[in-house]
Amino acid sequence: MALIGKAIKRALTLQTTLRKVRRRQSADKMQEKTFLKLLRKAQHTAFGNHYAFDEILKATDPYAKFKKNVPVFNYESLHDAWWHRSLEGEEDVTWPGKVQYFALSSGTSGSPSKKIPVTQAMIRSIKRTSIRQILSLAYYDLPPELFEKGIFMLGGSTDLQWRSSYYEGDLSGINFTQIPFWFQAHYKPGKKIARERDWEAKIEEIVKSAKDWDIGIIVGVPAWIQIVIERIIKHYNLNNIHDIWPNLKIYVHGGVFFEPYKKGFEKLLAEPLYYIETYLASEGFIAYQSNKERNAMELVLNNGIFFEFIPFNERNFNQEGGLESNPQIISLEDAKEGVEYALLISTCAGAWRYMIGDTIKFIDKARSEIIITGRTKHYLSICGEHLSVDNMNHAVMMVSEELGVIVPEFCVAGEIDDKIFRHKWYIGTNDEVNAEEFQHKLDDALKQLNDDYKVERRSALKHMQLEILPVDMFYDWMRSLGKEGGQNKFPRVLKKEQLTQWEEFIKMSEA
Repeated sequence: MALIGKAIKRALTLQTTLRKVRRRQSADKMQEKTFLKLLRKAQHTAFGNHYAFDEILKATDPYAKFKKNVPVFNYESLHDAWWHRSLEGEEDVTWPGKVQYFALSSGTSGSPSKKIPVTQAMIRSIKRTSIRQILSLAYYDLPPELFEKGIFMLGGSTDLQWRSSYYEGDLSGINFTQIPFWFQAHYKPGKKIARERDWEAKIEEIVKSAKDWDIGIIVGVPAWIQIVIERIIKHYNLNNIHDIWPNLKIYVHGGVFFEPYKKGFEKLLAEPLYYIETYLASEGFIAYQSNKERNAMELVLNNGIFFEFIPFNERNFNQEGGLESNPQIISLEDAKEGVEYALLISTCAGAWRYMIGDTIKFIDKARSEIIITGRTKHYLSICGEHLSVDNMNHAVMMVSEELGVIVPEFCVAGEIDDKIFRHKWYIGTNDEVNAEEFQHKLDDALKQLNDDYKVERRSALKHMQLEILPVDMFYDWMRSLGKEGGQNKFPRVLKKEQLTQWEEFIKMSEA
């Protein structure tokens, strides 16, 4: 009944009003409280004892003492020093208690999966932030009936693997096992299909069941959501997805820059959707878009994550995206708009001063609103050109719009051969396009966006190659690596072993 939807919508509006009142508390104060709460909670763990959290808490300036006592970690250093003990079943290592779940995360790399601890405190944190995002729907002009419709969430299997002392799986699979009972009636594809580990079998079951669902919201990584919708349309011989899901209004996405997928995605629709971006990593729910009028995400400052920021420049990072010694690190209070930062987080899952690998910019500091600009490792500077993923995304988007083609996937590699510096681009599109023309326009767009690139194209970086490939080539490669579906994304910059694997795959596919 619509009465239920109206009641939910009224509740959302009330909660949003209360949220505005709570937001008057300063961002710095929220982060300070979060920081101290994390330290108090973890002070008696092995990590807290080793780095003297009790002394930090007693210090006149706890954050200054924290920066002095605790080094910066990446996954490898934190795993090798501490997290391996949690994986072996030890309690109270970097967070109180025993870690029951580990999220498998290789991000956009082809390397073996990282195992990120997911504590009960982090599960509660993610739930709270998810509810906050639902409450933000009060800002949208949505019919009350929407809140009675199904929510289709495409993620990893909920059939988690037991590893002697813990369960492991995609974070989405871990989260879906924790769905509260009151939400289960709305959740699709439902428990049975969600348990399926085989991606192709899962898609077949989703397609078969799609006719029985009334979906209002879809959630998932753009590439895989688009593939599923295309399969549904083909199976039922539809004109668009609204033929079978007429009440679909919202798409919640994250993990990748959405604009390259948007045109292809909208071909599958009969009417526009609201697009809502989220920043949900294996390490925690970091930010989400809280207002349809603002094309940015609001950092979650008071829910178990403390943020620090490293200016992403030559002083702090080498050409491979690795951290230099004695980097400049600042708190939220000193961060500035328009500066690119690598993100450090300390969390209620026992990550401490952990470099997550993403780079961000503040769009509105007063609102703590950010955009994701790329990855520290997905950064190309073989001779000083300093190309960020943000530059690449926007250059490809500029050219695809000018030529009227859809380019959902691309990647680039930097090569040095006998002192010859070269960029090699692979562009994924199913549209007819002249590779030479695309290359020329892409080169011009990059020069327009990045002065360093423009300078180097006149000196050291004298070679640029570009190859057009069908989009399926990119997804077939992911499939060959066992990285199909769920939260897996195609890397934008290929280096070393990844590049070799990719080039060998192309040769085999074209043979």
